[in-house]
Amino acid sequence: MRVSSIVGALTLAAGARAACSSRNWKGWEKAKHAFILLRRRRRGPSASNPLGNPYPGWTSSNGPNWVGFLTNKYNASADLRTYNLAYGGATVDSALVEPWQPTVLSLRDQVADLFLPNYAPGATEAAPFWDPTTTVFGVWIGINDVGNSFWSGDEATTELYAQIFDVYAGLVADLYAAGGRNFVFINVPPVQRSPLILGQGEEAIALEEGALAKFNALVDGLAKDLKTAHKNDANVWVYDSYKSFGDVLDDVAAYPQTAGYKDTTTFCEAYQNGTPEWDTLDESCTYPVDQYFWLNSLHPTYPIHDVVAEGVAELLSGPPTSVLK
Repeated sequence: MRVSSIVGALTLAAGARAACSSRNWKGWEKAKHAFILLRRRRRGPSASNPLGNPYPGWTSSNGPNWVGFLTNKYNASADLRTYNLAYGGATVDSALVEPWQPTVLSLRDQVADLFLPNYAPGATEAAPFWDPTTTVFGVWIGINDVGNSFWSGDEATTELYAQIFDVYAGLVADLYAAGGRNFVFINVPPVQRSPLILGQGEEAIALEEGALAKFNALVDGLAKDLKTAHKNDANVWVYDSYKSFGDVLDDVAAYPQTAGYKDTTTFCEAYQNGTPEWDTLDESCTYPVDQYFWLNSLHPTYPIHDVVAEGVAELLSGPPTSVLK
C-alpha cells in the first residue's frame, strides 16, 4: 500500500520537475542506471536482479541498506539497475584519512580504479552503456573521515577537511567529465549520538558534533559549487541524513518505517555482528534486533535506511536543488 502511493507521487511530480531541471534528467520514473559510490562491488545487475547481488546480502544494517531500498522498494522505473561500487568503511582519500583496513578502497579509488576504467566512455567496448539523462550518481561519504579525525580538534580538522574536499570536488569533476550529469550527495548523520561516541563522554560528543557541522557545510558547498559551475546541464540534490537521523533519535514515530524502534541509545551485544533474520530475538536482549536503532556501537539497523531511501527517491522526483532538504 505504501509503496504504491509513493510511486504514484513520484509520477505526479514529473511536471514540476521538468520546469526546473536541466535537459539532462528525464526523471526518476525513467531512470535506468545508478552508480553508488560507498559498499563492496559484486557481480553486475540485470533485469531480474537490479542490484547485481543477493538481496539484501550482507550489510551493516542487518537488512537492506539505503541502496537496496532505493533500488527495490522506491524504484519508480522498471528498468533501473544499480552499480554499487562502494566499500564499507571508506574515506574520501586514504592518504588523508586512513580507513579501518588498508584493503578498503577510498572514494578516490572507487572513481579512479573502478568507475573510470570500466564504465567511462571508451573504457571498454561496451562503455558507456548508460545515458547521462537516465543515470544518477549517488555519494554518501564522510562518516569515517569525521570519525577518524574529529579528536584532533578544530584547527586540525579545518585544514584537513579543506584538503579532503579538494579531492572530493576533483573526483566529482572526473565523474562529470565522464558524462555524469545527475548527482545526489548525502551528508553525514549525527554520529555523535551513537553508542560509540556517547560512551566517550561530553568532550568527545562536542568535538564530533562540531566536526560534523563543518563537514556537512562543505558537502552543501560542494553541491552548490557544482550546480553553479554547470547550471545549464547538471542536476544536483543533497539529502540531509543529519536531520532525518536526528528526527528519529528524538522521536521514533517521526517516520512510519521507524515507529517500531524501542531503543535509540544502546545496542545488544548478541546482535552486533548481525543476525540470521531481520527481526531475530535473542533471549539475552530486551527487544528483537530491528527494534534497536543501533545494531552495534556505530551502525544503525535497516529501518532508518528505508527512511533515507524514501527521502532520496522523493528528491529525485522533484526539482534539483543544492540546498539541503
